[in-house]
Amino acid sequence: MLYSLLRPALFALEPETAHALSLTLLDAAHALRIDRLAFHPPAGRPVQAMGLTFPNPVGLAAGFDKNGAHVDALGSLGFGFIEVGTVTPRPQPGNPRPRLFRLPEAQAIINRMGFNNAGIDTALANLARARYRGVLGINIGKNFDTPLARAAEDYATCLRKAYPRADYVAINLSSPNTAGLRDLQAEEALDALLVELAAERERLSDAHGRRVPLAVKIAPDLDAPGIQAIARLLLKHGIDAVIATNTTVARPQLNGHPLAREAGGLSGAPLRPAATRVVRLLAATLAGALPIIAVGGILCGADAREKLQAGATLVQVYTGLVYRGPGLVAELLRATAAAP
Repeated sequence: MLYSLLRPALFALEPETAHALSLTLLDAAHALRIDRLAFHPPAGRPVQAMGLTFPNPVGLAAGFDKNGAHVDALGSLGFGFIEVGTVTPRPQPGNPRPRLFRLPEAQAIINRMGFNNAGIDTALANLARARYRGVLGINIGKNFDTPLARAAEDYATCLRKAYPRADYVAINLSSPNTAGLRDLQAEEALDALLVELAAERERLSDAHGRRVPLAVKIAPDLDAPGIQAIARLLLKHGIDAVIATNTTVARPQLNGHPLAREAGGLSGAPLRPAATRVVRLLAATLAGALPIIAVGGILCGADAREKLQAGATLVQVYTGLVYRGPGLVAELLRATAAAP
């Protein structure tokens, strides 16, 4: 109800400005404990996945809180887990603005942010000050100017630094906004990368006395053989989960929208069928061997149930939160609690 009153004012602002303001307002509400009066999410259904216990299966996708600066306030909305990032070894500004576009008629967003973030050290400093103790994922990527041949070094650096704080680490290979990044999903390149990261995880596990799960986030634009090859490699290298999917470079259902030609990844309602297709294919290929975290086009309870019925164990939202506000979380909790 409150968000429906605020949304017209927020949507009158440039999208990045509105996003920053929304987080500032949420932080203020949390500091004043107003969020306890405004949000009453149901408890949800606990889920076991990746060796972790999730209070409920509804998570916040990476990209919403890139630097881990707002997890306390976001945690108050009722999420079963929060994934921060994408973070890179070094700070980087991302692509030039404007780089974020709303398409309200399609309930969609196009972004070409380009892993803008303050660097993993800043994110970890923010998380060290946070009181949030729920399930925390840290999504990691490579710097834009790191050659693909050295990408494993960036991922390993981030993995080492994130390891003590993360409940799981998500390896982002699928953003369309870092040149060449999706090439790392090709079979040979992914095999080589996962060899390095699996070995690094074993060293870290021995050093820290705990095994932090690894998840790989993939694109919705892969063909069936590509998805099946990725699934086989995840099993081969002991990866603990797959996140399906990132944004799409296709432009389904936009029907000549004036923003359709903007470069970047499309998220929201038009992505839903493609993301669900990937979940369904992964589920058939993996046959329950790995949990699937489904993200892409979840704007209501029925969308979340569709992902679970397609074979997902957990779901994540981002664009739906922009269009529906915090009330979406409670709706998804009710829907997933009732799901078979």
